[in-house]
Amino acid sequence: MSRETSGEGGPEAGPTRAPRLAIAVIGAPVEEGAGVPGSAMGPAMLRTAGIVKSLRDLGHDVEDRGDLALPHSLVHAAAPPGKAHRFAHVSAWSRLLARETYAFMRAGRIPIVLGGDHSLAMGSIAGVARHAAEAGRELFVLWLDAHSDFNTPLTSPSGNMHGMSAAMLCREPGFDGVFGDDPHGFIEPGRLHLFGIRSIDSGERRLLQDRGVDVVDMRMLDEHGFAVSIRRIIDRVKARDGLLHVSLDVDFLDPTIAPGVGTAVPGGATYREAHLVMELLYESGLTTSLDLVELNPFLDERGKSALLLVDLTASLMGRQVYPAPRRTDLGGAR
Repeated sequence: MSRETSGEGGPEAGPTRAPRLAIAVIGAPVEEGAGVPGSAMGPAMLRTAGIVKSLRDLGHDVEDRGDLALPHSLVHAAAPPGKAHRFAHVSAWSRLLARETYAFMRAGRIPIVLGGDHSLAMGSIAGVARHAAEAGRELFVLWLDAHSDFNTPLTSPSGNMHGMSAAMLCREPGFDGVFGDDPHGFIEPGRLHLFGIRSIDSGERRLLQDRGVDVVDMRMLDEHGFAVSIRRIIDRVKARDGLLHVSLDVDFLDPTIAPGVGTAVPGGATYREAHLVMELLYESGLTTSLDLVELNPFLDERGKSALLLVDLTASLMGRQVYPAPRRTDLGGAR
């Protein structure tokens, strides 16, 4: 992957790089979906931590589009019954992001969305799903998170919309106004994989069971292991010739290694467990789009969480400790 290797291999030996990918980096400084301010600073912190340079050092063609700005004209959606704080703003961000990720997927670039709270996934995944549907491919979503984010305005205890993203994308009632007449896609609940879960509200639990969502909680990961569990998902996506969107929330990680998040839950993935997931995803060749969400620099410790997210993204995009023979093509975004 992009770390150069040295050895005694003769004149042909040289740097080992991942296959060159076309990537678009998009900042989404949204925090309207969260209850704790600060995640709007996430994109700037990830750039400061070197995410663009890290990807370019791997040899990838990286286009940094800067941060999106929310046009005032988009903020008009009426909130549904129940609790859905800042609904109009979340709706506006969702529409904007759906257009951006759809356009980059059509252009053959892998969109990496720098967040921002997890409500941004409503837009980023809706755009990717629209492209997948037009291409005749099934979209699978790997939701790396401590929370299931499957509340609705009628079930949410807090009303914070970063806890409703997955439900909206699976077409639960109460979200009709998010996109209005804007074109967008959805995901089938059976193709949503919630991974690393350790906090589920009672209303979410009922919905997840009724909809047949694949919930891989920490008990399951403790019992079966991260490698076995992620390979099961990889094998399923491969068997269906699907595309894979990865949505990585900082609180997927244990707060001892990633404290920069407003919704920390003890008992998350360790440094090596998280890297193993990224490395296996890279080797699968399936990832076509990525969210990095919920980084709150105000709560971080000297950039600790941001630097870890950059390292994990590098592993997902091809950085290896030792370049053993592996499948190295990332399918779908060509």
